[in-house]
Amino acid sequence: MSAQSPSSSAVSIVLSTTVPARVLRHDPQYGMSTLFFADGELRVPMVDAAIDAGVSVTIEARDVSIALSRPMDVSITNRLPGRIEEILPLDPPYVRVTFDLGTTKLHALVTLESVERLALEPDLSAWAMIKSVAIGPGAVRPSELPRPRRWPASDSEDR
Repeated sequence: MSAQSPSSSAVSIVLSTTVPARVLRHDPQYGMSTLFFADGELRVPMVDAAIDAGVSVTIEARDVSIALSRPMDVSITNRLPGRIEEILPLDPPYVRVTFDLGTTKLHALVTLESVERLALEPDLSAWAMIKSVAIGPGAVRPSELPRPRRWPASDSEDR
């Protein structure tokens, strides 16, 4: 999803993050699957894909909340530590906050009021929280991810 910047220049603003992931396991008792991506794990509603299958996960910025300390005693299962990389004002009252999770850049859409109340600024360590139900059907799609490359068999005695 994209929106236009409030400035006169026509800059496309990214309001979602898509990450490649692999299915680690299914938990039929809870109707949930666990996906592994470059910066951790995500719990999502049951995915119709085999264990070890590749999927593509899209996380809308509006479904990402921010906490300044490790979230405990909350219903949000997906809690990822990161560093705030960028704070970009949009049309009021919104601001896009970009997290650096390590490999992944995750966007959160919050209000200017929240940015000021939490004193958010670049380089601040924080937690990104994503509700599992936000990553529902349509947000997880089967994908052809590259497999690790096998080393070619060698006829040489030297290995």
